[in-house]
Amino acid sequence: MDDVQTFIADNGDLFWSWIVLPVVVVLGLYFTIRTSVVQVRLLPAMLRTLRDPTPRNAQGEAQSISAFQAFTVSAASRVGVGNIAGVGTAITLGGPGAVFWMWLMATIGGASSFVESTLGQLYKVRDKDGYRGGPAYYMQYGLGRRWVGILFAIILLICFPLAFSSLQANTISGTLSSTSGYEGSGLGWGVGIALAVLTGLVVFGGIRRIAHVTQAVVPVMALLYLAVGLVIVIQNIGNVPQMISDIVSDAFTANSVTGAAVGTVILAGVKRGMFSNEAGLGSAPNAGASAAVTHPVKQGLVQTLGVYFDTLIVCSITAFIILSSEQDYGAASAGIDLTYGAVTQGLGDWAGWLLAMIVFLLAFSSIIGNYYYGESNLEFIKNDRTLLAAFRAVACLAVLVGAVLSADVVWAFADAIMGAMALVNLISIALLSAVAFRLLKHYQQQRSSGVDPVFVQGDVPVPGYVETWRNRAEVVGPGEPEDEAISRP
Repeated sequence: MDDVQTFIADNGDLFWSWIVLPVVVVLGLYFTIRTSVVQVRLLPAMLRTLRDPTPRNAQGEAQSISAFQAFTVSAASRVGVGNIAGVGTAITLGGPGAVFWMWLMATIGGASSFVESTLGQLYKVRDKDGYRGGPAYYMQYGLGRRWVGILFAIILLICFPLAFSSLQANTISGTLSSTSGYEGSGLGWGVGIALAVLTGLVVFGGIRRIAHVTQAVVPVMALLYLAVGLVIVIQNIGNVPQMISDIVSDAFTANSVTGAAVGTVILAGVKRGMFSNEAGLGSAPNAGASAAVTHPVKQGLVQTLGVYFDTLIVCSITAFIILSSEQDYGAASAGIDLTYGAVTQGLGDWAGWLLAMIVFLLAFSSIIGNYYYGESNLEFIKNDRTLLAAFRAVACLAVLVGAVLSADVVWAFADAIMGAMALVNLISIALLSAVAFRLLKHYQQQRSSGVDPVFVQGDVPVPGYVETWRNRAEVVGPGEPEDEAISRP
């Protein structure tokens, strides 16, 4: 098993260093320039859009989940062990400087997130629960390359409901092991079985049940974790300037504590940042596409806000918690160890149980969000109820197995498959980015006129096939003047 882990980790680092990292940086900067820094400039609009009412159908029912619910579904996947164990892993590998690169890539990646989620909304399709979509859909309908969409969907199925959910379960098991002091395999199996049962109870209920669960859980878990972090930071408020100084200075120098070269520091920050906030990875558009909004740009903005919430707030709190403690970063193992040690050091042993509960909420909601991404992409490949039931069972099994595997093996595999997924998505959105730029211009023109932006087919030149957005009545719901329907391309 050690040989397998080493092989995956070594080749994964080469793949990230020479292929994925340059694409992530170059395209993030390109999208930032072409959108005139939309990820910063339209921050007030992001907050406004969260409160938008959901368009309704002729029966007065919501057409699908709301913009806020879509935000919580994506946040459920984003805000997970990447924010607790992932930050600790980044510092273990690259020292405090890795956090700087997480911050920088979140800011640059916000533009990539905007483009991919706007495209996900544009090319969404109807299903029994409302809407579904994501990268696989804009690859088929926008690029006209179904085979690329299938390739992406297969990679996502391996990455999220299998690899990433296994990682969430592994972190829950590891936290309980550290807290209880029990390291036997029986704990892992017990945790895995319990998580598999709970996951099954939720995922067999469909997207509306998933949305209701995440809408309730995500705000609670985030606020609880932020409260714990703020208490520890306030206790060490005098050290905060030094922490920030260490983060910035170590970002450009080899780390003397972990022994990491500058390239390793950067790579650790970028990989852990993408794992945490998923900007450009191709996951958030799956959640964003399920929302009913009046303009595709609105979900682009909402999902960009999710990147900031994840990295600049939640991950930063974790970094400050860890840096406020006296621990040997270089000797720590990947995963939850650094964060657990910092929390118990700052608040006492009792806080280990509190962290275990927080980790459970974070990780379980991520498992639910990861599952939904997989379901949406499985239905893209083949919409079959029997196949879907089998997939739900496999997703639950992955949670069970992940709880008992070695943390290092799970992290190495998740990193490798995440790089492949990001590469396919980023190349695709680069080819379709002109569409997102036109939609942004259309949105801004309406905002400048003082009206709530509404998009209807024909307003902006769009390549390929668009199933929705056919007329104003369909987009905003009954009670509005109905424009003449636009013929399908």
